[in-house]
Amino acid sequence: QVQLVESGGGLVQAGGSLRLSCAASGGTFSNYAIGWFRQAPGKERESVAAIGRIGGLTRYANSVKGRFTISRDNAKNTVYLQMNSLTPEDTAVYSCAAKDSDRFPPPFLEYEYNYWGQGTQVTVSS
Repeated sequence: QVQLVESGGGLVQAGGSLRLSCAASGGTFSNYAIGWFRQAPGKERESVAAIGRIGGLTRYANSVKGRFTISRDNAKNTVYLQMNSLTPEDTAVYSCAAKDSDRFPPPFLEYEYNYWGQGTQVTVSS
C-alpha cells in the first residue's frame, strides 16, 4: 500500500508560481498512475492533472492547461505539479492520489483513485 505526502503549498501573489511535490512510500511507485486534485472552500473536489506510470502520458483540466505541468521522477518516488500564472481562482487544497493502473490514458476522476495524501494549501492573493 502506498502512502503519499504533499508539500510545496503556500501563499503567492497572482501571476506567481509554485511547485507542489507528492512523495510516495510503501509501494512500487512506478506501478502507480498519479493524479492531482483540488478543493476550494464550498466547492466539490475537482481533477487538475494526471500522469501515467512512466510519465509520458498526461492529462489536464481545461482550466489549468497551458499553465500547470505534471511530471514525475520515479527514481525519487515523486510527482510534481508546476503551477505558473496563478490566479485567485486556483486557491484550494491540493491533494495527490495514486492508482495502481497501466491504463491509457491515465485515470483522471476522483473515484478512480484509491490512495490519497493529506493535501497542501495553495492561496493566491490578488
